[in-house]
Amino acid sequence: MPVLYRLDADATVVAAAFGARANEDPWPGGAVSPGQFAPVITAGREFVAGPRPPGRPLETRLTPRLWGVPPPPAAGDARRGVLTVRNPGSPFWIGNLRNSEFRCLVPATAFMEWGKGTNRDGQRRRHWFTLADQPLFAMAGVWKDSEVPGFALLTCEPNAALRAAGRDAMPVILPPDAEARQAWLHAGWDRAQRLLEPYPSSMMREAGTDPSHPAG
Repeated sequence: MPVLYRLDADATVVAAAFGARANEDPWPGGAVSPGQFAPVITAGREFVAGPRPPGRPLETRLTPRLWGVPPPPAAGDARRGVLTVRNPGSPFWIGNLRNSEFRCLVPATAFMEWGKGTNRDGQRRRHWFTLADQPLFAMAGVWKDSEVPGFALLTCEPNAALRAAGRDAMPVILPPDAEARQAWLHAGWDRAQRLLEPYPSSMMREAGTDPSHPAG
């Protein structure tokens, strides 16, 4: 699973790329670590209480959320947020995933996965990946209500590039088209879950130890 990713574009650029309203998101661009606030794109429902007003479509918006949601009580350590969704059918996740308004897009320009073995300095290998066809891409996410609003990334089976790096899962990266993004944000779960597929390894590039690729 990714434990670090980059979003090397500021909030205004990200919002424009995904057709969302930036609000007052202060994101300047840079790396995102667990437990840090980062921009996600939602269907806007989290600010609307009660039934959806008839004839009034919700506005897609960019909003800061914490990477990591509070774990279930049985997890033990409540201080460690859950970063990824390995089993979307789990009772902990399925209610939110079936409700499209809790799904979100997580913009990124690169993500990091730990690799097998160590480098010459004895440090664990890092593999940074970017996409050849999407300098700025969206990972599938889901958010939960809590005292601090957080999100987690959906994962799926690894593609060839991630398997070569020694990983057994990878983040769900959505195709580069508005239809797929809209399906994740608005479609029923029967349709949205079809997007939980590995991204083509032919479209992925390894990008060094700490890539910075400003988008836009």
